[in-house]
Amino acid sequence: MAKRGPAVAVAGLTLGALGVVALLAVQAEGTTAKASVAGPPPSASSAPPGSPPPSASPSPTILPLPPTATGIAVLRVVYSVGAKQVWLVDPKKDPEVQAAFAVTPGSVNPAPGNYTVYSRSAGANGTDGKQIEHVVRFAQQGGTVFGFSAAVDGSTPAADPKTKTGGIRTDRADGQTLWDFAPDGTRVQVLP
Repeated sequence: MAKRGPAVAVAGLTLGALGVVALLAVQAEGTTAKASVAGPPPSASSAPPGSPPPSASPSPTILPLPPTATGIAVLRVVYSVGAKQVWLVDPKKDPEVQAAFAVTPGSVNPAPGNYTVYSRSAGANGTDGKQIEHVVRFAQQGGTVFGFSAAVDGSTPAADPKTKTGGIRTDRADGQTLWDFAPDGTRVQVLP
């Protein structure tokens, strides 16, 4: 029988290690592909076992700040009625858009223009009878008060067209972000 030197042993160990690394890489790639096909793992707030699965509603697409809202060197909340979206803009920061999120408008929309936050309430009752929080009011037109708020129960249903309301609903996290960003005197730019 022929003698094997240390170089042969090291070469064999090296080839074995490379084989294991290659196998792990293939397995990892397969796991990643399965995860991307299956979607994200269920969250902690998933329904209990035996209940029907939640409906898969697509999350709204957050659009970039419209060109008509750029070039203004003022801290402001930009609200697009058509896009149903809000951007929190601080021109002194990079990037200037500090947050952007979808909203659910009331049954009446404010006219396009520039307004100022004139009143805030930590909590109140909405015109739909829901408890709301982080109320940031910026306009009154034709007897309708316009402002941003979040329902305490986290809901953002479409406004009842039979009820005249100017409340623009956010989810609770976005409502907190807007509340922290926009004290009294903050500009609100409403776009069509």
